[in-house]
Amino acid sequence: MSSAGLIRTVAAVIRDPAGRVLLVRKRGSTTFIQPGGKTEPGESALQTLARELEEELGVVLRVDSAHRLGEFEADAVNEPGRRVRTEAYAVEVDGHPQVRAEIEELAWVVPQAPFPVKVAPLSAGHVLPALRRAMAAGELA
Repeated sequence: MSSAGLIRTVAAVIRDPAGRVLLVRKRGSTTFIQPGGKTEPGESALQTLARELEEELGVVLRVDSAHRLGEFEADAVNEPGRRVRTEAYAVEVDGHPQVRAEIEELAWVVPQAPFPVKVAPLSAGHVLPALRRAMAAGELA
């Protein structure tokens, strides 16, 4: 697939004190994904995350906490026949995440299968394993 056919996003991995990660389910979907979204023209990855996290969850990104986990690609769960490529960051936020905008449900899950909810292949197969690798390497507290 050409890069023009890709859906490009930025994703946040937000952990709670118990080590669980926040996943979100958009209205009309049955699958949980990392919070985040598509970059607007002229935005950096972290500017996108800050905007999306405020819009979708009502939290403020601590930009200095961002740790890049990598860039990953998989089949898109909300747009059949398309692929999504995300740049993922482990981040900290100020505030308590709440359902807003197109988000219908939040789930705090242990970042390893089996998951208690249906998790997108991009998260389950790429983003969450990258988080576990970063934690095992001592890159994250």
